[in-house]
Amino acid sequence: MTLERLTSDLLAPAHHGFFTRRGGASSGVFDGLNCGTGSSDQAEMVQINLARVAEAMGVGTDGLLRVHQVHSAEAVPVSAPFADDRPRADGLATATPGIAISVLTADCAPVLFSDPDAGVIGAAHAGWKGALGGVLEATIGAMEGLGATRGAIRAAIGPTISQRAYEVGPEFLDTFLGDDPENARFFAQGAGDRMQFDLPSYALARLRAAGVHSAEWTRHCTYSDSAKFFSYRRSVHNKEADYGRLIASIRL
Repeated sequence: MTLERLTSDLLAPAHHGFFTRRGGASSGVFDGLNCGTGSSDQAEMVQINLARVAEAMGVGTDGLLRVHQVHSAEAVPVSAPFADDRPRADGLATATPGIAISVLTADCAPVLFSDPDAGVIGAAHAGWKGALGGVLEATIGAMEGLGATRGAIRAAIGPTISQRAYEVGPEFLDTFLGDDPENARFFAQGAGDRMQFDLPSYALARLRAAGVHSAEWTRHCTYSDSAKFFSYRRSVHNKEADYGRLIASIRL
């Protein structure tokens, strides 16, 4: 089966894609394009999936670059395949043609960036913790270090858990209000003391506050569409042992 990827006109002409789970070699709860080497999926199946993504991105398997994601606010510039272990970070930036920078998600926000004038691209894994900590701003900063201009950067948020599916508790709300009382606008009342958090809108607001005014969300909810997307939260609700990881990638 052919791989399926979602794209954003904002990122043109950069070659990019928010890949769905379709077209992969994995089976069971990982059925499809599971790209999570940290999952309990068969390692050979994950490598087949990554090779298929690399081919779709027009790079060799060593040119599909990923970091060791840790829900941090760290972003790193890259110019070649990593010689040793992947750095612990959640954002990447490059001005080097021929390599594809990538992030993995399964409800968190995958964010791809491009400054077409400067020839600089970026990618970020933005869960609530990373977004609150500043991973989007760190990725923008890493791009600027390679010659990008903040006002010329465009960004697209790919498949992400939507507000209607993201129930959180009062302590979660308190964390965001403690950072900025205006963050209340990203929460809606749920059942009892539960709240519904709008991660993609929060990420968009952070991008725009950072000076990236051309930004959008593809409006795909990972939780709600099990045929296309993996979802950590859905796997928990279904009492599944593990879950697959989606990949988003961009190259010059």
